Amino acid sequence: MSEGPPDSLIPYDEIVQEALRAVVGRVLSEIESGGGSLPGMHHFYITFKTQAPGVSIPPHLEEQFPDEMTIVLQNKFWDLSVDSDGFSVGLSFNQIPAKLVVPFSAITDFVDPAVDFGLKFQATVPDLEPQPYEDAENDSPELGEDGSVSTSEDGSNVVTVDFGRKK
Repeated sequence: MSEGPPDSLIPYDEIVQEALRAVVGRVLSEIESGGGSLPGMHHFYITFKTQAPGVSIPPHLEEQFPDEMTIVLQNKFWDLSVDSDGFSVGLSFNQIPAKLVVPFSAITDFVDPAVDFGLKFQATVPDLEPQPYEDAENDSPELGEDGSVSTSEDGSNVVTVDFGRKK
């Protein structure tokens, strides 16, 4: 008997992540359509991967936050703009204004501490560099003593592997 559930052919994790990111988009869109001010005591902490595709932040912020950055949308932000892929917003960092562009796919956390609400995401950021790998040693055909490719008894060079269940 297998020890865990079978692998799904339906990408449920991706579908759920996409739906939860849509929550962030809807919340930010409602703030945008309401004139850009947050109702009541609401405020947002949004953490995102700074190296994700589509992220645009000033170079000095990228140097300061080479991997991940958390912004706060509370009192002093401007020009909030939301579309289907992400948002842009103006914020001040050490009294220096900056425009940030953040795709929803780069967000790793969204928190509204005023109502104890939070979402955690798996960042959908491809690796910037491919991981190194070792050359496979089983790619070349096996040579017989006479230097010829070894074949099975029927003359083919196909190897059969049985992945049957353990009993």
